Formats: sequence, structure tokens, C-alpha cells
Amino acid sequence: MRLSFFFIFFSLYVGAQNKQLLYNVDDLPQTLMSNPGASISFDKHFGIPLFSGFSLEAGLSGVSVYDIFREDRDVNESIDQAITNLDSKDYFSINQQLEILSFGWKSRFSEVYFSGGLYQELDAIVYFPKNLLSLAYRGNVDFIDVPVFFSEVAATAEAVSVYHFGVNKEVNEKWQLGARGKIYMSIFNASSTNNSGSFTTLTTPDGPNFFNHSLRNVELQGNTSGFSSDNFLGRALISNNIGLGVDLGFTHFLDDHWTLTGSVIDLGFIAHTNDVRNYRAAGSTSVDGIEFEFPAILDGSQPTNYWQELEDEVLDQLDLNDQLSESYVTARPVKINGSVQYAFGEPRSEVCDCLYKQTKSFTNRVGVQLYGIGRPQGLQTAITAFYDKKWGSFLRSKFTYTADRRSTKNIGMLLSAQIHNFNLYIAGDNLLEYSNITKARGVSAQLGIQLVFDTK
Repeated sequence: MRLSFFFIFFSLYVGAQNKQLLYNVDDLPQTLMSNPGASISFDKHFGIPLFSGFSLEAGLSGVSVYDIFREDRDVNESIDQAITNLDSKDYFSINQQLEILSFGWKSRFSEVYFSGGLYQELDAIVYFPKNLLSLAYRGNVDFIDVPVFFSEVAATAEAVSVYHFGVNKEVNEKWQLGARGKIYMSIFNASSTNNSGSFTTLTTPDGPNFFNHSLRNVELQGNTSGFSSDNFLGRALISNNIGLGVDLGFTHFLDDHWTLTGSVIDLGFIAHTNDVRNYRAAGSTSVDGIEFEFPAILDGSQPTNYWQELEDEVLDQLDLNDQLSESYVTARPVKINGSVQYAFGEPRSEVCDCLYKQTKSFTNRVGVQLYGIGRPQGLQTAITAFYDKKWGSFLRSKFTYTADRRSTKNIGMLLSAQIHNFNLYIAGDNLLEYSNITKARGVSAQLGIQLVFDTK
């Protein structure tokens, strides 16, 4: 029973959208999606519809599948140990993106690059409610006179389609600026955040029962939209639940070798007004327990559904409502990026008439990138060191080392190949864990094919 409880929880809620392998790769159009002010080295691009960009990232912090199902100890012991090691800031998450349309071109009349398209995104995160799960799994032996707070409960899941259009301009030899406007079409959304209240088992030796179970100032809420109708494809193109957003970014050339970049992505919101359902539970209650008269139970004079009676007693004192249809607004998970890089090595031999000649100067780059994403329980951050190498005009590679809450041994690699105007790229994280993927606390992959044109 205990194993089943944990397995259901674990399997339902198995990333953080950090695309450090694509960030600042100047000959890939996807770099504009993480920094609309990126320095780029092409003058036109067309994505192969549905194939130009796909990414998948899934992960969990604090524990791996191997930690639960390792062969050298009992699984119940592993579950108990996992609950001990995890805390309420640990999480399970998944993010998936698919480029449906992608295009861009350089203006003939100014040093401006326009780009746009449509992509679909699925994003979900569930935090680990350590004390609540421990209470359910182990009982209240560790929580006598210790409150358990419902603020630990936080989860969001959503699928959206995003129409976007951006501009990227070389202001002068030192500055590159960019912005991207977005229209969000919500396919479905489910969220439960900002919960509050507590549950406490109190010792009351002078009361009618030695223990008193107390719920205080409970405010639990959940909102959903887009689940009543099965027309997911229609909502992916045109939805009644619409939002607006913007991306902003810059590149600053300190000199021929040193470059700073920064961006803010998905600064926006979605208003959910259609196919909405809300769930609410609020109030306070106190239960001293139930007096069991065993002879009466045995002879049938006392009904045996006392657990149902206890549940009914608690629920009767709380204000419950699952018939609401109130509109609500969700903020998009805002991402921030920043980097510093140093370019060196032999200058590349080709001559280009591309927008930003400085990016073509050297074949090697090293640097550090900082990343953060706003989540219900606070900002999640990561730091990445990278080495970027251009091998002639055909091949490019990028190696990264990333440290975040999930792992401190995340090695990633990107390979990008270009044959004439045809580009193919593939990237992956946590390469050291691929020999036994069950030990990995996060995996990600990105790939795509497209046409990229340089003016030589």
C-alpha cells in the first residue's frame, strides 16, 4: 500500500526550460528565441514545418528513479529515505516545445532582422509536499503538536500555442538590441498555488480525547481551463483563453574579444475566461476523535462506517465548492538569461556581409551563462560554463557544464552541421548519465533541421 501510494505520486509528476546549449549560438535561428537581441550570422532562415525545432526536458531534484528502485535495499526503505532527503523546494517537472513555423529575413533598407513563427509548448511542475506526504506515509507520530502547512502544495500544468514576431537591430558597433511580441493561445491549464492553512495533531490530556486534530485557516484552491472540450487542435490555433507577452534582449560588445548578453523571456500573462472550473476549500475545524463501542459494533447496533462519519464531520465544517466558473489570470514562467564570453583563436578566413561581423571574427569562445526561471515556490537558477568551437564552415560544437538544484555533474554537447544552406543540429544534456538513465535527475534533448542563408 505504501509503495503504491508513492509510485502513483512519483509517476504522475515526473526540466526547467533552460536551453543553455542553444544560447548565443549565432548561426542557429533558435538562439533568437532565448535572446531576441542575440548576435546572429545569417541573413535569412526558413524552418522545415514541424521539424525545425523540437526540445524535451524532464527532471526531478533531490532523488532519482535509481534511488527508489535500487536492488541493494528494500523499496520501502528507499521510499522512506527519499522522503527524508527531499524538502518542500524539490520538484518534478517536464517541458516540451515544438516549432510549427519558423522564418526570418534581413531588411533590405536597414540593419534589422525580422523573425516570426508559431510554436507549441507543454510545461508542468509539481513541488514535493514533504511534510504532508510524510504525514500521509508515516502517520502523525513525528507531527504531534507540530503544524503541517498547506502552502507546500503547489503545482501548475499548461499547454499553449504561441504566435510570435520579433525584431533584431544593430544599433551601433557596440550594441545589439531585440524584442519579440507574443500572443498566447491556451490549450489547457491547471494550477494550484497560493494555498494556506495548517493541520496539527494537538495533545489534549484534559479533553474528551487525548489528541485533537485541528485544521486552521485553510485556503485551498485549484483552477482549470480547457478540459471540458476535447477540441485541442482547434484551441491550439485559435483559443478563447488568450494572453500577451514580450521578450527583450541585448548583446553588448565590450571589445573584439569580450561580449555581454542578457534577456528576459515570456514576460506575459494569459486570461482564462472560457471553459473554466474552480475548486475551493476554506475554513477551520477541530475533531477530538471518535468513541468506539466495540460490543455495539459487533452486534450491529452501531454502524461500522465511522471513518466516513469522521470525514463527513470534517467536511461539514469546511466551505467546499467545486461548481465555480470564475475567470482567472496566470502569469507565464518568466525566464532570465545573462552571459559573458571571450572569443579567441585564429580569425576565420571567410568574408561575409552578414549583419554582425564581430561574431565571425574568431573560431573559439568560452564563457559563463546565468539562468533563472520564476516558479510558484521561488526563482530556480542555474550556472553554465561553455566552450564553443567552429570547425571550418561545416561543423560547430558546443560543450557545457551546468550546475543547478538537480545536479552538479551535468555535461552537455551540441553539434550543428551546415551543408550549403541546409542546417541540422542536435543537442543533449547529462551525457554522463546516459549509461544508466535511471540515475539521472534530469535529461534534455533538442534537435531541428532548417534552411539558413548567409550573404557572402
